[in-house]
Amino acid sequence: MNLPNMIEAKKRDKKEFNVYNYKNEECVLKNKKYFIRTYGCQMNEHDTEKIKGILELNGFSEVFDVKLADVVILNTCAIRENAHNKVFGFLGQLKHLKESKKDLLIGVGGCMPQEENVANEIKDKYKYIDFVFGTHNIDNIIGIINECVLNNRQNIEVYSKYGDVCEGFPFKRDNGITAYVDIILGCNKFCTYCIVPYTRGAQRSRSKESIIREVQMLKEQGYKEVTLLGQNVNAYGKDIYDNYTLANLLKDVSGTGIERIRFVTSHPWDFIDDMIEVIALMPNVMPYVHLPVQSGSNKILKLMGRRYTKENYIELYNKIRSKIENVSVTTDIIVGFPGETEEDFNETISLVNQCKFDGAFTFAYSPRENTPASIMENQVEETVKFERLNKLNEVVNRYSNENNSKYLDKVVKVLVLGQSEKGNDKLMGYTENMKLVNFIGDKSLIGEIVDVKITDAKSFSMDGILLN
Repeated sequence: MNLPNMIEAKKRDKKEFNVYNYKNEECVLKNKKYFIRTYGCQMNEHDTEKIKGILELNGFSEVFDVKLADVVILNTCAIRENAHNKVFGFLGQLKHLKESKKDLLIGVGGCMPQEENVANEIKDKYKYIDFVFGTHNIDNIIGIINECVLNNRQNIEVYSKYGDVCEGFPFKRDNGITAYVDIILGCNKFCTYCIVPYTRGAQRSRSKESIIREVQMLKEQGYKEVTLLGQNVNAYGKDIYDNYTLANLLKDVSGTGIERIRFVTSHPWDFIDDMIEVIALMPNVMPYVHLPVQSGSNKILKLMGRRYTKENYIELYNKIRSKIENVSVTTDIIVGFPGETEEDFNETISLVNQCKFDGAFTFAYSPRENTPASIMENQVEETVKFERLNKLNEVVNRYSNENNSKYLDKVVKVLVLGQSEKGNDKLMGYTENMKLVNFIGDKSLIGEIVDVKITDAKSFSMDGILLN
């Protein structure tokens, strides 16, 4: 058994990390069915693709009804209290299922077990959970399951460490159209509200050769779009190269000829002018930037440890808007951070009014144990947080609608991803600048890039007519 330690998780005193290739271990379980539920960000979704790939390499088959599963895995998120509560709520359901299905194995992985208090809570109070793993040892999930089965006891294997890089994972991706590609793991920013640097380890980049090779392979397999992933993609290369940045990587990935390239998530601190030039010049680097601001108050930004001012952010934002044609910019905003006054909140509203974002992911501040913000003075009352969140959302949604309305009667290129939730006769997909479009069309168009004329615009999507 190995339990995490938050003091160890914070250390950043190692200069190098290990890079190794995935090696499969034969599972003692044969021909079993698995069910997996994912919580959280794109990184978690991509980790789930790794878990699925490993399980299916070992003869497991996926089921989508948890009652049919022999093994249930929850790949968890630690970023907010809401995700934490959802996980433990679902675990309660699984406990009842296990009472009638004694051989059911229940596993918990991802970011939540990397929190010291969560791992200890599982050890002490959730004996029916059979195995637990973290973000650093996904490649050893078969070994963890084997030890649990052979010893017939709970197996918790979670490490707090700087982190390594495992190459050559088997993946089971959700479709053959779009794909995630890790380019940098971990984070060194230590924003005062964020648990991610503790749960994901230190910033460590994959080699440019490995990334380009993976994208080239995906292109050869027929994928149309890749999203380059990292907690802070703009820091790519700083830890392993003297003069090779995300701007250089985007150029090289563009050279593979894959039709669409995206990247998330960016930290404004590391967003250099060369990045803007590359996005503006490379036709297959999509004109879409997700640029979290978090607050419009310099006082709150300082308390958050963001290391830029609202003036810095607006200057960068205006450069992106002015130099990249047809660019769409979205952001993240937290309200109710400790010490946020009504004046601070109004500064955030003022920034949104100035930037007029295409969209925003908005959140009420959620304290995470062991982060500096969780013990700050002047915590904001929950009712105030959600009043501010509702006000903010009204403003954000108005500008989303205004930006989408600019596309009325215009023709956009849509990568078709599947059937729309709006009806069986409709398809859905995304424009180059990440606008969701619904339109009537045949299923044979899934995976194609088609021309659609926009006929209606809402805050979160647009409707159109197929022209091809």
